[in-house]
Amino acid sequence: MVNPGNRVLITGCEGFIGSYLAELLTGKGLNVYGMVYQDTKYLDHLSDKIRLHSCSIADKDSVNAVLCEVKPDYIFHLAAQSLLTDSWREPEQTFVINALGTLHLLEAVRAGLDPVIEIACSSDEYASQNTGDSPITESALFGPSSPYGVSKLAADMLGYIYWQNYGMKIMRIRPFSIIGPRKTSDACSDFARGIAEIEAGKKAKLGVGNLEAVRDFVDVRDTVQAMWLLAEKGSPGQAYNICSGKGLRVKEILDMLISMSSRQIEIEQEPDRMRPSDKPSLVGDYSRLKDLGWKPLIPLEKTLADILDYWRARS
Repeated sequence: MVNPGNRVLITGCEGFIGSYLAELLTGKGLNVYGMVYQDTKYLDHLSDKIRLHSCSIADKDSVNAVLCEVKPDYIFHLAAQSLLTDSWREPEQTFVINALGTLHLLEAVRAGLDPVIEIACSSDEYASQNTGDSPITESALFGPSSPYGVSKLAADMLGYIYWQNYGMKIMRIRPFSIIGPRKTSDACSDFARGIAEIEAGKKAKLGVGNLEAVRDFVDVRDTVQAMWLLAEKGSPGQAYNICSGKGLRVKEILDMLISMSSRQIEIEQEPDRMRPSDKPSLVGDYSRLKDLGWKPLIPLEKTLADILDYWRARS
């Protein structure tokens, strides 16, 4: 049950998932506070509904100050360095933000607050699948293959031991491939942006990377519904996959997007788009969320069409 007096703090509120979550929660009448570090353009339309605090999650004193002022009833911890490729270029910074930043947050809470906390972890913590294997459950083996994945596993385990040892109301979410308008630097948005630029006559070819990887795609608008459901009904100490349970090759996503264009789209594989390690398959099982009443509702075709229209409006 939503209590209009409840205070919600979203770290990384200016980001892709954070901005959609802020939209959802302000719409429910909650008092939403955003901890932000970078450009807040995705929150401009909420300027009269949300209070923002400029803060780096890597700055322990600033994190403490925000928590002491806001005194939240719910915390959604989304602040992160979230790009796999950047984690290879800047592994130390990735760990400072993702692991040490999570520690700063948990210590600030432990100093005298008692909120429900959701820590955004990642499907990249899991070991790789072979195509056709059973979907990954939350009890599957870990096997991160990038500095990003290792840093998210560290944040995940910090959440677990702070629940276990201090009784903090912490849940850990492990999103798979979350997609939608506003996202940048993933395959879906790169494809859609490139197609929109070709349609606008700004480029001739679409550069692509590995098209054979199998991923589990979920719309961000379904994702934030799952996150709020967990805040209300989830079990502290538990981890929850956010996924669709269905795997698609990246090439299938590309083909779907190309089919939505009236232009002839020529693709070109670019070696610099290939990652040092790329898991062949990551497909999840969302039974724990299903037991709470959640399932993805937005068809993939609509999500992709919305992403393409988003980039067309900016090309």
